[in-house]
Amino acid sequence: MPDIELGESIPPNTAHAVSVSLPTWRSNVGYEEGEKWVVDSMTTGYPRFFVHKSIGALAADIVTRFDASGQQQVLQAMLFPTPKTARRCVDFMRTRPEAGSAIDDVYVVDLVLDPASTAPDAIRALRPAVSAVICPEALYPVAKQYWQHSGDGVSSRRAEFCHRLLKEDMLIPLRSSPKASPPPRKVTRGPRRYQRGSTDETHSTNTVAPGGQNHGVHTHGTNNGSNAEETEVFESSRFLEERFGRNLALSLVDNAKSAIRRRIAGVLTSEIDLTSTLPAMDSNARGMTNLREEDIYLMPCGMNAIFTAHQALLKARGSFKSVSFGFPYVDTLKILEKFGPGAIFYGHGSEADLDEFESRLKNGEKFLGFFCEFPGNPLLSCPDLVRVRKLADAYDFAVVVDETVGNFVNINVLPYADIVVSSLTKIFSGDCNVMGGSMVLNPTGRFYQALKDALSEEFEDNYWAEDVIFMERNSRDFRSRIDRVNDNAEAICQVLLAHPLVKDVFYPRYNKYAKTNFDTVKTPHGGYGGLLSCTLQSTAHAIAFYDALDTAKGPSLGTNFTLTSPYVLLAHYKELEWAASFGVDPDLLRISVGLEDNLAETFAAALKAAEAV
Repeated sequence: MPDIELGESIPPNTAHAVSVSLPTWRSNVGYEEGEKWVVDSMTTGYPRFFVHKSIGALAADIVTRFDASGQQQVLQAMLFPTPKTARRCVDFMRTRPEAGSAIDDVYVVDLVLDPASTAPDAIRALRPAVSAVICPEALYPVAKQYWQHSGDGVSSRRAEFCHRLLKEDMLIPLRSSPKASPPPRKVTRGPRRYQRGSTDETHSTNTVAPGGQNHGVHTHGTNNGSNAEETEVFESSRFLEERFGRNLALSLVDNAKSAIRRRIAGVLTSEIDLTSTLPAMDSNARGMTNLREEDIYLMPCGMNAIFTAHQALLKARGSFKSVSFGFPYVDTLKILEKFGPGAIFYGHGSEADLDEFESRLKNGEKFLGFFCEFPGNPLLSCPDLVRVRKLADAYDFAVVVDETVGNFVNINVLPYADIVVSSLTKIFSGDCNVMGGSMVLNPTGRFYQALKDALSEEFEDNYWAEDVIFMERNSRDFRSRIDRVNDNAEAICQVLLAHPLVKDVFYPRYNKYAKTNFDTVKTPHGGYGGLLSCTLQSTAHAIAFYDALDTAKGPSLGTNFTLTSPYVLLAHYKELEWAASFGVDPDLLRISVGLEDNLAETFAAALKAAEAV
């Protein structure tokens, strides 16, 4: 997979890829600076930062059809799967001071399958729908904040499916928008034809707006989603057969969800016939004696699991500040800060930070929840969950652990947590072509029933059926991949640790404090995971090493192939000094380890190139 061109999807030629190639250090900086030579090369991007071409095309078409502004201003649309998620976005926008009076021009269009249409039962069973938050162009960045932080937006596969329905006038408004909307415009169609192609075999190409983001901008009289596909006529039965038949019959989506939940629980470890009724789930899983499948919730992406956990806690427990412990993935902290009363941030995630937190508790401060990653990203730090659990029991707060990096094959954190969240997009899928997230409730937790009650009122299952099907297929060999990834990570660490140009290696096994806490929750046959980070002696050495490294290079982690990134540049480019204040070096390289052979030699060769600096 190395030698992927700048801006190409990772994996190459994958329409719904989760990563994008930034093969040189300079290209990463150019991306962050919005330089034209990088921006114009981007065919896709990470799905919560980059609006996929299919989503942008549908958004533009919806604006064209349902423009209530009288063509007095340029409008844009942010797309969500349900009316509730769309209105949460509008509510968020109202809280942002930058929205100003323009918020009065924001409206929502809810589109659903026309009950009078001739759509076959297979399409009706999907309940295809999309809700568009339509706003003036100046407010689009505000809507995009909510979209990025919450993970509530539509998936690219849902957008693709709904766009075909819209073009056939089979997707219609559910109710009137706050402003009178003109009737839908008929789309001019070309000759009847159907372009054969699997969802993940179509090459992704599109024009990207300045700044590296495809925003789905619509200027009146222009349709930025127009291409050969725009003239396609929807042929439903054939479309469904090609779309779903290669993986799993559409009628088995519920069984696919059940299989995913049971893999997350750890009770489904081998192939199973999903065409038959699944056997009763063994409740003796994850260190619990009463874990049920109903305690495992599936979401469209990992960040949506964190967002949902926080929202459920606010509803179940009231409005208290949360704690973000350890240097977090960027949007986790944003969720805690922007939704609800805010958060206390302990960026070092140290024993001293826990001491300071305990003193706050002893002084009478009340907290909603303690949010942490295990291990953390990108420093692979591991909090003392035993101590955290004792504090939670004594001072009445919830513990939310993100186990994405550690994964439940290597660690079992559920006995110490009230909620465990994970991004299934990562190693659980591995194929880098579908998003997903999960949330597991501890059935013995003190807030269990309150959380169940809150979720029964608020939770919507918005995981699009086609994404479920890909996730189920990808995750069938999840457990068998973990041992290989663990071994490869160890081999890379040995090469890095032995070289004088490497300043620091961040991996749970080689940090005493992290290892002690990791070993407490490590499973009997688990390893230390497939993510590690390193720093070199100078920026020049880091650049030479990165540019010479013969792996795929781009955002995301947990892929079946090794994926390297100058993580801090991409995640914190505008706040490098802030990140450095928590020990996160601006030149840090994050390595997500894959299944390849001879990775030790690959990294040794890159270090050799760095020696020439």
